[in-house]
Amino acid sequence: MKKLQSKFVMTALAACLCPIQSTLAAPRTASTSTLKSAEEPAYRVPPVRRDQMLWPAPSQVQLTGWLGARVSANEMNRLLVVDEDELLDGFRHRPGKQEWIGEHVGKFLHAATLAWANTGDERLRVKIDRVARELIKTQETDGYIGTYTPAQRWTSWDVWVHKYALIGLLTHHRYTGELSSLQASRKIGDLLVVTFPAQKSLIAAGTHVGMASTSVLEPIVLLYRTTGDAKYLQFARYIVASWEEVGGPKVLSSLLSTGSVRQTANAKAYEMLSNLVGLCELLRVTGDASYLQACETAWTDIVKNQLYITGTASHREHFGEDGKLPNEPNANVGETCVTVTWIQLNSQLLRLTGKARYGDELERSVYNHLLGAQRPDGSQWCYYTPLEGRKPYGRSINCCLSSGPRGVALTPQLAYFKYFQGGAESLAVNFFESSRAKLMLAGQAVEVEQRSGFPRAGQSEIVMHLARPTRFGLKVRVPSWAAPMTLQVGQSRATSVTKSGWLEVSPRRWQNGDRVRVQFRLTGSLQRGTTSNSGRAALRWGPLVLAYDSAHNTMSPPMRALAAISADLKPEAPAIGSTSSSMAALQSPLRLQVPLQIGRETVPRMAVLVPFAEAGRGGEAFRVWLRAPGVPYVTGVSLAENGEELLSRNGNVMDSFNDGDTNTFAVTFDTNKRDEDWFALVLPNPITLRRVLFAHGKSFHDGGWFDSSRGKPRVQVQKTPEGEWETLGELNDYPQTTATSNAGLRDGQTFSLQLPEAASVTGLRVIGHPASGDNPAQSFSSCAELQAFEK
Repeated sequence: MKKLQSKFVMTALAACLCPIQSTLAAPRTASTSTLKSAEEPAYRVPPVRRDQMLWPAPSQVQLTGWLGARVSANEMNRLLVVDEDELLDGFRHRPGKQEWIGEHVGKFLHAATLAWANTGDERLRVKIDRVARELIKTQETDGYIGTYTPAQRWTSWDVWVHKYALIGLLTHHRYTGELSSLQASRKIGDLLVVTFPAQKSLIAAGTHVGMASTSVLEPIVLLYRTTGDAKYLQFARYIVASWEEVGGPKVLSSLLSTGSVRQTANAKAYEMLSNLVGLCELLRVTGDASYLQACETAWTDIVKNQLYITGTASHREHFGEDGKLPNEPNANVGETCVTVTWIQLNSQLLRLTGKARYGDELERSVYNHLLGAQRPDGSQWCYYTPLEGRKPYGRSINCCLSSGPRGVALTPQLAYFKYFQGGAESLAVNFFESSRAKLMLAGQAVEVEQRSGFPRAGQSEIVMHLARPTRFGLKVRVPSWAAPMTLQVGQSRATSVTKSGWLEVSPRRWQNGDRVRVQFRLTGSLQRGTTSNSGRAALRWGPLVLAYDSAHNTMSPPMRALAAISADLKPEAPAIGSTSSSMAALQSPLRLQVPLQIGRETVPRMAVLVPFAEAGRGGEAFRVWLRAPGVPYVTGVSLAENGEELLSRNGNVMDSFNDGDTNTFAVTFDTNKRDEDWFALVLPNPITLRRVLFAHGKSFHDGGWFDSSRGKPRVQVQKTPEGEWETLGELNDYPQTTATSNAGLRDGQTFSLQLPEAASVTGLRVIGHPASGDNPAQSFSSCAELQAFEK
């Protein structure tokens, strides 16, 4: 963890209370946003393979529940406040400051255009038009619109940047009708067509075995469908063929032969998924069944071997060893770009096949890892989002901060679909979220209003608003957590689930005001971990993965001491003076009471769990995977394992120093200079110790260690509760440091004091003089572990 990043973490709670929070208030309702029945604009080139399900235009859906509040926050606190000059600087002043700096403007245009199409916010329309106009001004006469100098063109991430410029400009044209964005897109496409492969191999023009450059496949197919120009389809076919060149990623052949994403190319998750999204688009215009086979093969492998319980994949940005899914922050878990592209792939497969299993994964990813990476006020994002520790929210521009808003902006289009079956049409309900939609069914505009108790109650009511009676069917996705589910229309009840995973009402003649009552199971469940999470368990509430969050609990044992013993979860009533069925209650954070076992204690204690998407929102420590029921608590074994952690002053990094992990630490950095610092464990019951172990945390340029030139760090104890601190000895093996030099001290390095005889104590601490490094105006120290042993 970088110190400057960590300084923000500890101030995030205060930031959540600043005026920006007020803009999160509530999603737009009927009074501020009008639903439209106009469907997605038709492409000039119709599909060869027709989708089983048609997704709505963004303007056809309005989310109004908990999910809707997050969508609104994305627009209000991120997209509307994006620094346009920062997005465009690399194009205006080539070369850009960083190799893929040019991707951000295309990602912004994609997300912000979808958000504008959803809400009709005129401020956002003005912003996207201005950004598109300014981007097009930087386009050169030959069509080049990248951030590289002429000598460096078509190296590294240059094609990748053009991919996102295409995605952004084509999206802007599609929803606004702006012809200049389409003309600029055609110029980009024409330049790519004459450059590859005539002048250079596309594989050689990009990183990650060429997958970065070949991911331009998606917008090239969309450019073909928009214009009808056959040369773009020919270029798309070349892209797929280039995978098989010498040194190419062999995406198609490898997936079909090995069935493994880990064994394909260099296993880089984001780029591979991007190529598969493009392959789905090419499938629509060619009908090549092998493309669907490859995508479904990759999907099956990811779900079985690579997918986190929260709906993301990758650690250190790659698909790793099957089943090995580390949770900790230093493993770079769940790159947000991967989460968003995984959502895009599932969206493609759901529309293409109509199989509800892809809707299940959309739900898992959106409600857990996507929103878990977004700070709840929408202003910041995590690049990586661990399943334990602290969430490293940030606002500085990077690929994930630009990708996350795209995923959230896509969410309204994932709630409802038009389902084609034979000659009949059905309304398909994918999310159990309070919402409104206006779809064209059987040639008539049908407004659907869903009044849902989710995520607090397993019931929903769907109300049909029609100008005249209309005949269509109804399908509701049945995820495993919600079964059994029933649909009741008048006196009729549907309970049978189709093979593709939908509960359906056969086509019938609907009248204005008809209501469908949906009853589904919404309870707690316990999932035991496997492979790298063997011996652990996670708790869920419906589709929501839960986490123990220190901000919601007064007890402070080491998180590794927490054990799940049952799934007996009880939601707390919203603390807003409102009934649980009100909109305000549905948008308020969900808290659930559950009994947990602490260490070796035999009597469970009540604790509070919150959805992973809400955990750590103020910079606090949290944990998803707990010790599984019946698994014994085994440690090093520190006698002080249940001690309460205290330190002389709270710093900007406050991870546990009593968790057996020397990769996490606490510091006393608060910009002030102090003569002494200490790290202590106060014990609930006396222990008898003979040895004390102290682990240094981390050294920074401006301190983080003890200055032993003024005396070695001392070990002190309390022999009675709240008694005087008595010195037992010094850490004599601590190096000869000074205020400005750490003498080669290693992060996590351990030191110990062996006592000549046992001592009974109720408190333990290490105290010393903090160092200042290169900033003498302040000083601080750090601690990764403080432990006590009987010998």
